[in-house]
Amino acid sequence: MTTASRLPAAELTHTQLSARALTTGSVAGLVLLLPTVVLAWTVVLASERGSRCLTYGEQCSRVPGGALWACFWASAALGALALALPRTRWTPARCGAVVLQWGAQLTLGALILAGA
Repeated sequence: MTTASRLPAAELTHTQLSARALTTGSVAGLVLLLPTVVLAWTVVLASERGSRCLTYGEQCSRVPGGALWACFWASAALGALALALPRTRWTPARCGAVVLQWGAQLTLGALILAGA
């Protein structure tokens, strides 16, 4: 390995840095997807309204389950898409996928919490 083939961190190009940041953002979103759902449902079920819904079927959320599943699968699919696209050639598409991934994931958490 020659000195010219090793790039110090300061000499990384903008494209390489943004590709690495997009990969990190996408992986972080995929890793945090299930903990987000579990934590949000834990908060909902710990509330009085959530426990009444679980116990008696009263005062349950009016958020349709299909919307929750759609946000969950959209977040997972967009994260996988961002990882599958080529790192340097499709940077704008990857950026859009990661932004939409996080948007779907945060919307999912908000919809679950809205049922509390």
